[in-house]
Amino acid sequence: MKISATIITFNEERNVARVIESLRCCDEVVVVDSGSSDRTVEIATKLGARVIETNWRGYAGQKNFAAERAENDWILSLDADESLSEALEADIWQLKKNGPRFEAYSMPRLAQYLGRWILHSGWYPDRKVRLYDRRRARWAGDFVHESVQVDGSIGHINSNVLHFTCDSLSEHLRTMDRYTTLAAEEIVARGRQVGWSDLLLDPAWTFTRSYVVKRGFLDGSEGLAIAWMAALYSFLKYAKARYMNPPA
Repeated sequence: MKISATIITFNEERNVARVIESLRCCDEVVVVDSGSSDRTVEIATKLGARVIETNWRGYAGQKNFAAERAENDWILSLDADESLSEALEADIWQLKKNGPRFEAYSMPRLAQYLGRWILHSGWYPDRKVRLYDRRRARWAGDFVHESVQVDGSIGHINSNVLHFTCDSLSEHLRTMDRYTTLAAEEIVARGRQVGWSDLLLDPAWTFTRSYVVKRGFLDGSEGLAIAWMAALYSFLKYAKARYMNPPA
């Protein structure tokens, strides 16, 4: 079982070394870059990754392009702000030794937010399929929140992918602006009209679910920030969609 790791990048000089250095269990690392203006390509190349520079195709399209350019059928797809934990790396070494019994594997994702590991707030275990046979699986999703669709059975690995999210609220707000625009475009593309209940009730429920139902209060002040930001995300995506496609 040989594995190709794939990473898509755009101005990720802060993160790219960490993710590549965590991929010792892989037989090659493929970085697909969409026009970085920082040192991303230089750093990735120095660390032995095969770098392909190409135009942006959307998140799912870019990840499928990376998988198509890999030398091996088994793909381990990570985002630039992620890395393998030591335990997950050991599990993958063992899987390579024993051979796969499924067409894809999911693993929990543990996020660090404002310097704190988040164990509640609906953020954990946040299982994701990241290791898959490209002959039986591919990425899907035209706008945002892409995921791997598998034609076959999915096994489960219990060690964590580490996700290094925002270091500051300002960074979170910048990221949110981009993602809420994509989410709004998806709403409009589906032909859905946004009502006042979406703007008023959904953000309130989103906050309650994150902070109370999902026990975000156990994540301290960071959990409170996550809940407020989740509510703001909900409001912004619907507000932008309503602006893009105003009611008659």
